[in-house]
Amino acid sequence: MTTRVEATQSSLLTGAGREDPATPPPVLCVGTAGMSVWFSRDLGQTWDRPYSESGLYLEARVWALSTHPATPAEVLAGTDSGLYRWRERDQHWTHLPGPLDSTCTWAIARRADDPDVIVAGTHPAALWRSNDAGQTWQALPAALARECIFVHRPRVTQVIFDPDRSDTLWAGVEIDAIHCSIDGGANWRRLDQGLVSGDIHGVSVVRSPQGRVLFATTNKGLHRSTDEGLSWTLQPLDAPWQYTRSIQSRADGDATLFLTNGNGPPGSTGRLLRSTDYGATWTDVHLPEPLNSTPWCVTSHSRCPQIVFAATNLGQLFRSSDGGNQWIKLDRELGEIRSMVLI
Repeated sequence: MTTRVEATQSSLLTGAGREDPATPPPVLCVGTAGMSVWFSRDLGQTWDRPYSESGLYLEARVWALSTHPATPAEVLAGTDSGLYRWRERDQHWTHLPGPLDSTCTWAIARRADDPDVIVAGTHPAALWRSNDAGQTWQALPAALARECIFVHRPRVTQVIFDPDRSDTLWAGVEIDAIHCSIDGGANWRRLDQGLVSGDIHGVSVVRSPQGRVLFATTNKGLHRSTDEGLSWTLQPLDAPWQYTRSIQSRADGDATLFLTNGNGPPGSTGRLLRSTDYGATWTDVHLPEPLNSTPWCVTSHSRCPQIVFAATNLGQLFRSSDGGNQWIKLDRELGEIRSMVLI
């Protein structure tokens, strides 16, 4: 018997639910630790992994993927051998050689009003900026920790451009708290007041009717700030575990957010939480069980924001066609997943 959820998913594959039914669905790109990038052009029904002749090593570790609305069929990949650019029309990866080649690129951000401006965060922890689409790079003078008892060498787990202030950058460091620059990266300030843990996994800026709220996910819980990061408050979750990994607004605005929550890295189980009130409260969306690890990342696309994908750290993939109310598990599993975007 076909369920209502399965029927809805089937209708999406034939064009229903998108702004223009004649436009193909967005391409799902999944970055893995050891199996390069996988692509699905039919919302997760079938998959393709380009071989090494496409320009990226077939067994590359891909820590970060990044897109930009000004270049809708392009994705940047941060790997264990530098930065690569995929263009869908060419079906090819282009290596952007530079100082990132000698590190692992864990985080990538592109300025909203200028896609040529890229900021990358690496492991070991460092921040770099390019103003010419990755052709040349400048090291940014952020004083990031060099050693840590837990992960040995700290790493930048996320960097974002502030959605309201184009010269403001937020960076989360595992393990070295949150760092902020208000001048495009020329100067940085470390922010940790009130953080229960400096083990930062994700950072998000949410614009609510009551004002801006910053969120930070950590190994010991979700934190929020209402004073631009000067102080942080732990926001306890009604969950068996407080470990949180990523926090992501749905593509149609900040009212609906998703938060990945589990019992550790990679963990053995977890929950995907959703908020419909700008992060004030959270409920479990009840991903199909059993989960094999902590949910790790979530993505949606402005062209069809009701289609949402979620992935666990150890490769399970889930899809919702109604904005996050109901979910199905996709048949394919992809090893260790580290990043995921739609283009």
